[in-house]
Amino acid sequence: MIRVLLADDQALVRAGFRALLDAEPDIEVIGEASDGLQAVDLVRAARPDVVLMDIRMPGVDGLEATRRIAADAGLADTRVVILTTFELDEYVFEALRTGASGFLVKDTEPVELLRAVRVVAAGEALLSPSVTRRVIGEFASPAGRGGRGPVPPRELDQLTDREREVLVLVAEGLSNDEIAARLVISPATAKTHVSRTMIKLAARDRAQLVVQAYEAGLIRPGWLAG
Repeated sequence: MIRVLLADDQALVRAGFRALLDAEPDIEVIGEASDGLQAVDLVRAARPDVVLMDIRMPGVDGLEATRRIAADAGLADTRVVILTTFELDEYVFEALRTGASGFLVKDTEPVELLRAVRVVAAGEALLSPSVTRRVIGEFASPAGRGGRGPVPPRELDQLTDREREVLVLVAEGLSNDEIAARLVISPATAKTHVSRTMIKLAARDRAQLVVQAYEAGLIRPGWLAG
């Protein structure tokens, strides 16, 4: 059973998500929060598998709540999916940097929301090939509103040449099977390289690997447009 926590300041939005999710035999909504502080407290108490987190909430917003959850070693198994009204939300990139596993726009089709919850619960990042790249490309670039230039993390020096290759391919949105095909290695070997790269870069999941590839200058905004 996938245990989900809903964090949104709009009661009708939470009710809609709850009705959709609770109707599934493998998903259970275990709590609701109307602001970020309440969300963090509930996550610490209930340890859900997935948190659907709105960004704009009163008091502690979803961005700060995501940061606190990601920074808590005891919550390493909890994945946060950011809910946003607009695809190119300037806060989404920062949320991905601070530990969110992906994001969804609120008008996502119900079947896509269900798929997203299951994907993230399985330990994968929710990387929409077009939208997520546009967000990261927009706000990780020096010209982006995030104002951050490509600053290579010190941990990048720990990567082998093969791991750097894998990092770039993850940033291109390739799955482990696709990486294996591109590099002519087995899927198991590709998965091992991805896992080791995540460990060396202290990334919670593939979403953070994508962010770090952009920030390290390994991928330039515009390469992956569309």
